[in-house]
Amino acid sequence: MGDVGIRGASAIVGVADDASPTGQLEIGGRELEAAMIEQALTDAGLTIADVDGVCHTGSSMGLAEYLGVHPRFTESTNTGGSSFEVHVEHAAAAIAAGIADVVVSVYASTPRGDRARGGGMGGPGRRPMMMGGPNPQAEWEMPSGIRMPMGAYAMAATRHMAEYGTTPEQLAQIAVSTRQWATMNPKARYQDPITIDDVLASPMQSSPLHLLDCCLVTDGAGAFVMTSAERAKSLPKPPAYVLGVGTCHDHAMISQMPDLATTAGTISGPAAFGMAGIKPSDVDLLMGYDSFTITALLHLEDLGFCKKGEGGPFTEDGKLGPGGSLPMNTNGGGLSYTHPGMYGMFLLVEAVKQLRGECGERQLTDPNIAVAHGSGGVLSCMSTVVLGTEATLS
Repeated sequence: MGDVGIRGASAIVGVADDASPTGQLEIGGRELEAAMIEQALTDAGLTIADVDGVCHTGSSMGLAEYLGVHPRFTESTNTGGSSFEVHVEHAAAAIAAGIADVVVSVYASTPRGDRARGGGMGGPGRRPMMMGGPNPQAEWEMPSGIRMPMGAYAMAATRHMAEYGTTPEQLAQIAVSTRQWATMNPKARYQDPITIDDVLASPMQSSPLHLLDCCLVTDGAGAFVMTSAERAKSLPKPPAYVLGVGTCHDHAMISQMPDLATTAGTISGPAAFGMAGIKPSDVDLLMGYDSFTITALLHLEDLGFCKKGEGGPFTEDGKLGPGGSLPMNTNGGGLSYTHPGMYGMFLLVEAVKQLRGECGERQLTDPNIAVAHGSGGVLSCMSTVVLGTEATLS
């Protein structure tokens, strides 16, 4: 995707998210989505009457009808966990083209609360997997007995270990550093520090991934509001300008992944960084999708923070945690904060809050560039968003 006037033309101007140390939220479904949108619009200093663009991974039509909005821009793309980075990309293009002025995207899923209440699949934010239409996964992969989704990521971890000598201890360090951030987030599901030994002692889920290498299953919700850079200047909060975007997917089924140790982030990352005019060393915060520790490790390599195969040693000195040279997942990530199923929304919300200086005890010192890098499917669809405090780089 070329620049076509996208760089710096729009900004995220309002955000909201919610999670709980219990892992459960009191409400769900449309009620929770509406609450998130209301909070994000209030944060932006706007109202529902300003909205002319609606994004939703289930049905933008259904959501717009519920909200009483008649949008000029409508977006129902669902690429799993990276959906919301894709929504930013598409909304940025729409705003730059004059197709929309104020765009909202929302996510709410309550798998734990629904289970406790004897409900179904987790409300409109979740959907039954692999239903409807041709299903090659059911024909070719499921009969082999692979445990999904962790089996797919275990294959990637096994391949990376075989090819590059990556160790379980190096993967565990990612979980340890992420938990260090979670100790400073009062909404995080888990806030007690852990050690590498704790990770390795936790139950094996799909070798070589232990329980603490795997994301949570919790309730959670969030929303963001985007508008033009020009309109953003008049709003109450500092804008997080969209400087670069990029998306690529190279498979749907894990058996069709071209290289189990390399993701399509090698395409989406350089595209977004190139549009933004930055290099990895310019990034103050990486919000990298961490469905599993191996997912986060692959991002470090594929986005260019280290060379391919060097992700394991790169993590060892704790540089991803508090006080480190590359802060990653400062809210506690999908490993310790919350993971309702599609985590990409929370990457964006934390990135914006950090750029504004709103993160309290875990706040970084004057960050100017934040990257939200989403991963959807089984390492399938990567989408990268570069956000900055200034619309133009000095």
